[in-house]
Amino acid sequence: MAHDGIADDGAAAPLLASSANSGKPRWNMYAFACATLASMTTILMGYNLALMSGAQLFIRQDLGLSDAQIEVLAGSINVFMLMSILAAGWAADLLGRRGTLVLANVFLMAGALAMSLGSSYSALMAARCITSVGSGFSVVVTSVYNAEISPASMRGFLSSFLDMFISLGLLLSYVSNYAFAGLPVHLGWRIMYGVGVLPPVLLAVGVLAMPESPRWLAMRGRHADARAVLVRTSDTPAEADLRLEEIKQAVREPQVSDGDRGSNVWKELLIRPSASVRRILVCVVGVNFFQQASGIDALVLYSPLVFRKAGMSSDKAVLGATVAAGVVKMCFVLVATLFSDRLGRRPLLLASTAGVAVSMVSLGVTLCVGGAASMAASVLSVLAFMTAFSIGFGPLAGTYSAEIMPLRLRAQGASLGTAVNRLTSALVSMTFISLADAITMPGCFFLYAGVGAAACAFVYARMPETKGRSLEDMDVLFAK
Repeated sequence: MAHDGIADDGAAAPLLASSANSGKPRWNMYAFACATLASMTTILMGYNLALMSGAQLFIRQDLGLSDAQIEVLAGSINVFMLMSILAAGWAADLLGRRGTLVLANVFLMAGALAMSLGSSYSALMAARCITSVGSGFSVVVTSVYNAEISPASMRGFLSSFLDMFISLGLLLSYVSNYAFAGLPVHLGWRIMYGVGVLPPVLLAVGVLAMPESPRWLAMRGRHADARAVLVRTSDTPAEADLRLEEIKQAVREPQVSDGDRGSNVWKELLIRPSASVRRILVCVVGVNFFQQASGIDALVLYSPLVFRKAGMSSDKAVLGATVAAGVVKMCFVLVATLFSDRLGRRPLLLASTAGVAVSMVSLGVTLCVGGAASMAASVLSVLAFMTAFSIGFGPLAGTYSAEIMPLRLRAQGASLGTAVNRLTSALVSMTFISLADAITMPGCFFLYAGVGAAACAFVYARMPETKGRSLEDMDVLFAK
């Protein structure tokens, strides 16, 4: 079994960890290119998720939808994603990481086309369902692939690409909202979605050019192919051999059918987890829950409503402020990308969660005060939240979840963590308007601030540092 593998060959992990702990990630252009290409699929997830932020202003007028319908339409993609997220681990193990990403792009293309042609509430809901399948597959499999293709010294850097490209998709959606806002109401929002039809085709072709995950190849007994990939993503051939030996030990288990293996994995995750797996699950579920419960999607999807509450009246001004939030989010993701392998995951997560709590309190206070000064202060508070969220919480939740799972459980474990993440996101996004009516909009942000403070305490108490450790060494870390 995988958790016994490190104990059988304790020398391998320290050798790999020592090279990773030198303080500066060693650059590997091949791993960088593979992780970049895989992560680009998540641009489309971010684009489709956040495009509703501005498009809802025009869909509401064009199709005559109510507030409740808009609320459900905005958050429904997260609910629909649950089934594809839970199936993504199975698909990634059956079809491979690369094949599942190609399939994700097919659904993303079909969903964008259906959304742009939708003429009723039910048609738009069906289009969101199609899009959700591609989004669910892409977010789970990208996190797994990036963790598995990366050398230990670059894993934090490359795994952070997931949120960086999702943030790029968010930014592009805000720019699209702004750019097409001047078109006729019945046409502008359709073009916003229509521009998302072609990119998935190009990305699917690009994904076919990248190698399969070496760990998936080893799971299939293709050790020579796995070693060929590892040689190109390691600092030396000797390190590649060490990594391959660790992986072979991690996958060494009684031969069972694919169906039985999947069943055994879920039993080991949820019914009879070992002590170390139980600790890992607490971290995976906790960090994914807190990331979304802190209110990120309330601002991603409803920032125009927040800015209107602060006193902005012009659609252009509202959408311009939303673009600024997207730019800040995109820029500060780079902090986590560049420093998670130098500073470690814990310091960035602690700073991020504390900053999220403080900025949410600030936003709630400024909305309570009102007046002309409140408008600028509210925008600054939103930008501060995006900054705090992006330096740790945003990119590192997925990184941490993917890297701490044992290989035999990684795909399904990542699916479970992402399912919790999306379910919590759906809860936030589908209740924000109703909750604001019940406890006021400032009250919502004070509630999210409390969640951020709890998240900071959770990171401090439950999440050990993983910087520089090989993936196969995580069982040892959580067995302590």
